[in-house]
Amino acid sequence: MTITPLMPVYPRSPVRPVRGEGVYLYGEQGEKYLDFASGIAVNALGHAHPVLTKAIQDQAATLMHVSNLYGSPQGEALAQRLVDATFADTVFFTNSGAEAVECAIKTARRYHYAKGNPEKYSLITFSNAFHGRTLGAISATDQPKMRDGFEPLLPGFTVVEFNDLEAARGAIDAHCAGFLVEPIQGEGGVRMASEEFLHGLRTLADEHDLMLVLDEVQCGMARTGKLFAYEHYGVEPDIMSIAKGIGGGFPLGACLATEKAAAGMTFGTHGSTYGGNPLAMAAGQAVLDVVNNDAFLAQVGRMGERLRAALEQMIPNHDHLFESVRGLGLMIGIKMKSDSRAFVAHLRDHGVLTVAAAENVMRILPPLIIEEEHIAEFVEKLSSAARAYQAPDTSD
Repeated sequence: MTITPLMPVYPRSPVRPVRGEGVYLYGEQGEKYLDFASGIAVNALGHAHPVLTKAIQDQAATLMHVSNLYGSPQGEALAQRLVDATFADTVFFTNSGAEAVECAIKTARRYHYAKGNPEKYSLITFSNAFHGRTLGAISATDQPKMRDGFEPLLPGFTVVEFNDLEAARGAIDAHCAGFLVEPIQGEGGVRMASEEFLHGLRTLADEHDLMLVLDEVQCGMARTGKLFAYEHYGVEPDIMSIAKGIGGGFPLGACLATEKAAAGMTFGTHGSTYGGNPLAMAAGQAVLDVVNNDAFLAQVGRMGERLRAALEQMIPNHDHLFESVRGLGLMIGIKMKSDSRAFVAHLRDHGVLTVAAAENVMRILPPLIIEEEHIAEFVEKLSSAARAYQAPDTSD
């Protein structure tokens, strides 16, 4: 037998964390890493945050899981807080971002079905998007690395160029149910939607009675210095999927919707065995307790500005490697002139964890609790790694 006990779908790096504390991870042999990946934007409060760990410990000793067949005071309380803090009127809790996206797709389709228009089922999506790994989510993207070998994919998605409003307008037809878009593409290269583009999608949705569905799984939950990225644009969606940072490391996602958008989501139309369990709700409450206030969000914004400024000052010293900085808040991308994945692997040898993305972009997604000293440490180690780096020779 040659297959590994863990199905070999990840090319796992030699980094093998066994413990975390604050912004650091520690390996099996005591290796120390500055974690500027945060589990791909999941560990919003870093590792072993006292508020989060206590909430999980207390709830685990009280009640972890029952069933959504029963009333959920824990779910009702967290849902109300999200409703109060956002555009939404109602929330469905999931266990992951992909599940939240699936719920959002179903909600958009069901809206039109409930209005007597079952032919309106197709969503316009955008190039280089990442919405998850379920069959529905990969059907909504044009990335071959996620689609190849899984055909036939689900019908009902039309992919057009990101940030091309005219292409989106031209794709609207009799079957169109709405738009599914990330305000800031994460895996797609930390590409930001333009204000004109997002405002234009909102206008088109209003004109044609379509659903504007935002995927804020990666860019949401305070990552950009606002609780959600759509707040930077002054545009409100009809439906939004969130996850990652909302649980701070505990598996949790949610689909948020207006009352209008959720009109078709009635008894029996959707469900989840684990979604909204009391343990997940305790984690979500703890994260909100920390991040959902003006002081914390302002600090994220400040640290994002400091990090970006430090990177922009450093880049000219290594202009053979780095091209530019992009992103918002603590969702930063460095556009590289060679393979970002190779450099991310090299950076691990210098005790720093980051994440590669499309377009040769290196994602920098630190815990939202970082201080200036962590930024200084990161930039120093990044610069040292750059000096020691030799890009792989890709010539024939």
